[in-house]
Amino acid sequence: MSNTEMMELQRTIGHLRQCVGSLRTVYGDAAAVRRLANDVERLELDAGDLDESPPRMAHGGQHERVPVPDTPYDQTLWLGADDEGVGGHPHERR
Repeated sequence: MSNTEMMELQRTIGHLRQCVGSLRTVYGDAAAVRRLANDVERLELDAGDLDESPPRMAHGGQHERVPVPDTPYDQTLWLGADDEGVGGHPHERR
C-alpha cells in the first residue's frame, strides 16, 4: 500500500471515529454503537499492521496470469454431473 493510500485510509478511519462519536451522542451506549466503535478500533489496528509490514507481491510485483483457452471443453468431462439444484441434463437417464 502506498504512503498516499495509507494516509487516505487513516483519514477515513478518523472520519468514521468522528461519525461513531456523533452517533454515541444521539443513541447513547447502545449495543450497535459499541459494535461500531469496536469495528473502528479493529480497522485502526489492522491499518497499523499493514503499515508496519511490507506488501507481498507475487512474481516480483507482477500478478500471475492464468491462460484460459478459447477452445470448447471436452463434453465428456460433464457426463454424469448434476446441475446444482436443477437436476441432470435432459438427455441423461438414471
